[in-house]
Amino acid sequence: MKAAQFNQLFDQVISKYHIIDNVDQSFENPYDKNTFEHLLYRKNWIDTVQWHYEDIIRLPDIDPIEAIVLKRKIDASNQDRTDMVEFIDSYFLNKFKDVTVKQGALLNSETPAWAIDRLSILALKIYHMNEEATRESASDEHRAKCQEKLNVLLEQRIDLSTAIDDLLSDYSSGEKVMKVYKQMKMYNDEDTNPMLYSKK
Repeated sequence: MKAAQFNQLFDQVISKYHIIDNVDQSFENPYDKNTFEHLLYRKNWIDTVQWHYEDIIRLPDIDPIEAIVLKRKIDASNQDRTDMVEFIDSYFLNKFKDVTVKQGALLNSETPAWAIDRLSILALKIYHMNEEATRESASDEHRAKCQEKLNVLLEQRIDLSTAIDDLLSDYSSGEKVMKVYKQMKMYNDEDTNPMLYSKK
């Protein structure tokens, strides 16, 4: 798959979510669980739901108790997001495991999955900025400013997509070596967060 196909799939997920447009709606992945598309679909669904969690928690009149419950959901979603990134990187590690790495092969500053994570978030920015650029209830000035921002986001998606394709090509040819460091987050772990293990 090329990055352009990632973008198409992300747009598909986001459009599907907005049919109901509710963070509590049921989730169904249309792709076989053994496919790469399954991982991408799940990843972007997590990002899309979390985007809307983040909108809700910023309501100025939100009930404090509801805000705490929502913060816990955001924390869980962040963990799911990280887990999915690691699943996607595992897919690429397996895909390139038999590639003969060339002498002097370079490391990249981020893994393919974290670049794809940025592409997933970018798809959400594009969707919602387009909403603002075409919102009839907004002023002409507002729509114009949002259209300018949308144009930048669309250009950014082209650049990032190209960079991802180049990176995957470099891995495939052995020009770069893939190396993954697992995310060692501490705040969700009862053994490493002192606020949690002190309560045991």
